[in-house]
Amino acid sequence: MTAERFARLVEVLNLRQPDLTVVSDSVQKGQNLSAIVRTCDAVGIMDVHSALDEATFRAHTGTTMGTHKWVETHVYQDVSEPLTKLHNEGYQIVAADTAGSTVDYREIDFTQPTALLLGAEKYGISDTASPFIDKRITVPMLGMVESFNVSVACAIILAEARRQREQAGFYQQRRLDNSRYQQLLFEWSQPLLAKYCQKHQLPYPALNDQGEIIDANWRSAQSV
Repeated sequence: MTAERFARLVEVLNLRQPDLTVVSDSVQKGQNLSAIVRTCDAVGIMDVHSALDEATFRAHTGTTMGTHKWVETHVYQDVSEPLTKLHNEGYQIVAADTAGSTVDYREIDFTQPTALLLGAEKYGISDTASPFIDKRITVPMLGMVESFNVSVACAIILAEARRQREQAGFYQQRRLDNSRYQQLLFEWSQPLLAKYCQKHQLPYPALNDQGEIIDANWRSAQSV
C-alpha cells in the first residue's frame, strides 16, 4: 500500500460519524440498497442496519452480513432489533415518511445522535417500526409526485445532516474511539492479515504512521 493510500484511509476514518446511522425497513430493491450504502459512506456513516433476510441482502448488494467495503452492514430479521438498540443508546429515530404528521427534514437537529429510518419502496414504514419513531420527516415536493425514490430521499436528508455537522465542527476532529479507529485502520489497510488474525483469533499488530507492522518479527512468528 502506498503512503498516499494509507493517508487517505486515515483521513476518512477521522471524518467518520459514529452517532449517525441509517436503518432500512425492508427496502428490497438492489439498486436502492447499494445507493443507500454508497451515500452513507459519502457522508461519513460507519454502520447501516437492514431489516431484510441476509440471503436477499447478499443477492442485492453482493455482500454477506458484515463489512460492505467501507461501511459495516448489519442485517436483521426484525426491524425492532436495531431500533430497540439505538433507542436505548439515546438515538433519535427520524423516519422519512409521507404519512401522518410530518415536519420538514431541515427542522431536525442532526447534530444529535440520529438514526434515519427508511421504509420499503411500496409499503413505507412498517407497523413494527412505527412505535420507535420520534419524528416523521418529509422532503417537500414542488411537483405532482408524492415523494422521492427512497435512495434519493436518503441522499437529500443525509446531505442536510452533513451540512449541520460540518457547521458544528463535527468533521474537524476525530470522533471515533481509539479502539475502533485502530481496528478499522488495520482491516482497511491490511485486509488479508486482518482475515488471518480473525481466523486464528489473534490481536491485530500495531501499525506505524506508514501503515506497516511495527514489530518486524511479527510475520515470521506467525509464518504469514
